[in-house]
Amino acid sequence: MVEFAEMARALRGAASRGELSAWFQPQIDLQTNRLVAAEALCRWHHPRWGIVPPNEFIPVAEEDGTIGEIGVFMATEAMAAMTRWGIDISVNVSPAQLEDSDFTRWLERMIRRVRRPARRLTLEITEGRHLGDVPALVARLDRLRGLGVGIAIDDFGSGQASLLQARRLHATELKIDRALISDDSPEAAQVVAEAVTLAHDAHLRVVAEGIETTEQLQKVTRLGCDRAQGYLLSRPVPVREMARLAATA
Repeated sequence: MVEFAEMARALRGAASRGELSAWFQPQIDLQTNRLVAAEALCRWHHPRWGIVPPNEFIPVAEEDGTIGEIGVFMATEAMAAMTRWGIDISVNVSPAQLEDSDFTRWLERMIRRVRRPARRLTLEITEGRHLGDVPALVARLDRLRGLGVGIAIDDFGSGQASLLQARRLHATELKIDRALISDDSPEAAQVVAEAVTLAHDAHLRVVAEGIETTEQLQKVTRLGCDRAQGYLLSRPVPVREMARLAATA
């Protein structure tokens, strides 16, 4: 296990050294069964440690402050993908980044420059994380929304928050956590069904994450989810493979 301080030092400059890459996990429309979107996911290949899982390095980056460097890299890759492929692209953005006015101003400038409509880009905010100064955060998100950017609440159902957070942040999308999807109990299905109904009433798109079986795919389709992603449909793939998939969508 790599120590926190050592990993934090190694993360500094990782993007500029070419150690980071963006992989993409496709999303399908549950009505048409067509590929319509993809989530951009960060991968770190350290020259000595090999592939470092995101669940190990992202928390370190958030605490140490290098999340800003990673966020700029991933947002740049997401917008490039959006421009090239003509499908919707979502990318995770830490609340720590959104609290940084320099980052959001940079993002606004970049969005204005891309050739594809900004509505193709969605920023995913993890549901359970502390959001800091919410009024300031909402003001920044509203400026991005004004450009057409979507706002997704990620991992819904994994923490203590509810649809209240989606309303507070003026979200456009709700992503149902894989734990709810994999739970076969009637209670879990009821939670998902209610979330879908409330989300649709608020004009939010609903994406089901972590689809691993045909039964889960059938369930989320029956419950009214709009899109789905997961290993049953496709594992995360590198840029070249995602370009091939997008070209045949």
